[in-house]
Amino acid sequence: MARLSRLKGMLPTVLAAKRLGIKRLYMPFDERLPLLEFDELEIVYVSSLHEVVQHLSGQNILPFFSQQQKEEIVPLNYIDFQQIIGHSYAKSALEVAAAGEHHVFMTGPPGCGKSMLAESFPSILPPLTKEAQLEMMSLYSLSGNSYPQVNMPPFRNPHHSASAISIIGGGQYPKPGEVSLAHRGVLFLDEIAEFSKKTLDMLRQPLESGTVTISRTQATIKYPASFILVSAMNPCPCGYAGSNSHYCTCTPKQILSYQNKLSGPLRDRFDINLSLSSVDFKTEKREGEPSHIIRKRVEEARKRQYDRYGKEITNSRIDYDTLVKLSPLTFEQQRMLDQFSAKKNWSNRTHIKILRLARTITDLQGKDRITDQSIWEAVKLNNRALLKENGGIVPGVC
Repeated sequence: MARLSRLKGMLPTVLAAKRLGIKRLYMPFDERLPLLEFDELEIVYVSSLHEVVQHLSGQNILPFFSQQQKEEIVPLNYIDFQQIIGHSYAKSALEVAAAGEHHVFMTGPPGCGKSMLAESFPSILPPLTKEAQLEMMSLYSLSGNSYPQVNMPPFRNPHHSASAISIIGGGQYPKPGEVSLAHRGVLFLDEIAEFSKKTLDMLRQPLESGTVTISRTQATIKYPASFILVSAMNPCPCGYAGSNSHYCTCTPKQILSYQNKLSGPLRDRFDINLSLSSVDFKTEKREGEPSHIIRKRVEEARKRQYDRYGKEITNSRIDYDTLVKLSPLTFEQQRMLDQFSAKKNWSNRTHIKILRLARTITDLQGKDRITDQSIWEAVKLNNRALLKENGGIVPGVC
């Protein structure tokens, strides 16, 4: 009797069959895969061709899964927001980022809490839908990595010594890279200035389109790569430019050279810019909101966006025409934005990002129309890393 064996990439095949409208699919049983159930696609698990013939002729075959069997979800142990002392403004900014899937850039001296904030960020993200889980598992399967049996968004934190291929994807036999393994989740680049300039510039395509295209002589492969980019960077080589507690030993030329490791086009793709400072543990309150309460607000804001756009897409991903059509500004608000744009010499991309951020802030407030307050808060979020509280320029930040 010819027995069927599992093959690498079965899960992506199932998702492709579903998108093609196939009604029934026979596949070998793989205990590492979850029980797949779709309304539009019947999946029949078999162990041999004989069982396929049996089923096609109307005979029943023994199921591999019991009717009572359920997939148990074990949440990952992310840092809870309640464990982070201080940084109330940064926490609020990350809540906005989670609600609208906005990219975040953080700068500050060593030990100020950049990495801890980034590592706690997934704890306020909504759980993945069933289809999103399957997409994530498919990418992990294609890459040869073991995937976590959880419904939480993935969190990838590659080291700055990682090659461009390992981050973007590719190779002689193309595989998904870190940007695809972070699909539907978070890609955290700590010490982003230490990554090679070539690698950073290659991030521009997935940040813009949500996909990665790998071209080879034989074929062109496209992998999904829709993630939230969170990055952290010291303000200068020694790390203490603008610090009130340490003396910076860097020259202005060294600071400028360090800052220029990030190209202008890449910087322009960050929606939220945070300038962090060290926390005074004597004065800061140690009590804060736990992640599950913040996550509930994020889920409610996401639902408003899904209902408004008629599909599971957020404010940072929706096309600009639809955003403007469904969230029009008043004449006074548009004039205020135009004045800001002219004064600060914003690019068109920055102008649009302000509008997207304002829409997300308004969704978190539970309001239908964009408010003046949300626009002002969006301006501050986008320019936080560029300006000090007193309006001066942070040394080395351009």
